Amino acid sequence: MNKSEINFSVELDSNRIPEKIFWDATENPNEGINESRAIAISVWDHYHRGLLGINLWTKEMPVEEMKHFAVDIVGNVAQLVADATGDKKMIEILESTCRSLKRHIDEEEKKNPAV
Repeated sequence: MNKSEINFSVELDSNRIPEKIFWDATENPNEGINESRAIAISVWDHYHRGLLGINLWTKEMPVEEMKHFAVDIVGNVAQLVADATGDKKMIEILESTCRSLKRHIDEEEKKNPAV
């Protein structure tokens, strides 16, 4: 039997706020532990028919990057729906939502350019 593993390690401050997040996987093309500023893990609980989710981000994660991360997550869900169900209406709604969110972020960035 083949096995693939994904591992996360989170360094916390004295208030249990993430300071650093590391991840590694057996099929990681980058080899070795990689640092990240945010993770979003979703697991389907088939017994309770609901989501078990873990969302963590470090103190160093800028709000603007978090917004882009959230849009990318919605895009990833659109791809998940396309691959797993082929439900064209759900895909269309998710992709439309991504475009709308991206426009919103672009407009905000034009109003408040980064220094």
